[in-house]
Amino acid sequence: MSNPLDTDAGSELFSSYEAELKLVQADLNQKLDQISDLSGEPRKSAIRLAERTLDEANELLGQMRIEKQNIPSATRSKVNQRFRNFESDIDGQKRKLKTLSDDRKALFGNRYSDNPDSDQQLEQRQQLLSGTERLDRSSQRLRDSQRIANETEGIGRDTLADLQLQRETIQHTRMNMLESEGYVDRSVKTLRGMARRMATNRIITVAIITILVLLIIAVIYSKFH
Repeated sequence: MSNPLDTDAGSELFSSYEAELKLVQADLNQKLDQISDLSGEPRKSAIRLAERTLDEANELLGQMRIEKQNIPSATRSKVNQRFRNFESDIDGQKRKLKTLSDDRKALFGNRYSDNPDSDQQLEQRQQLLSGTERLDRSSQRLRDSQRIANETEGIGRDTLADLQLQRETIQHTRMNMLESEGYVDRSVKTLRGMARRMATNRIITVAIITILVLLIIAVIYSKFH
């Protein structure tokens, strides 16, 4: 295992990852020890749990790899040594888990046989092929679903673009209508002004004609009297 935690050699965050990684490694070792005593389905379940724990350890190791870059150069050498020790420990646990996973007789129990011509071995192969075919079909369905989702997303983008264009067209038409209404209002006002001026001119003309007629009548009357 790695050297004890040296709190003076790294940042608090690196030390926190280091302490957490030690707990995960201890848990992983315990799971690996339990796998050796199991077979069949319990062994498969235990291997899956160990794989998840190994993934967690690798994630912590990745966080430590990033964080150690922020540690001062004066203390980084000690931190690098501890980090290499952790990497070596996890590599060893990974190899052990692979060895346990490759033990097919323990993994499949009494169904596994080294004789390729036995009925059990043929049945096992058929089960593996059937599982592979189901996995292929599931993968194909996933790819089809992804393709349909991508096509739907593309249609959605096109529809949004069309709606945006229609919205801009409607807004432009509305502005034109408002501008036309302004022109109409000004035209109506102009026509009304012209009508008022025409009415005024007509009144003035009638008044002038009336005055002229009265003057003519007055002149004629004055001549005869």
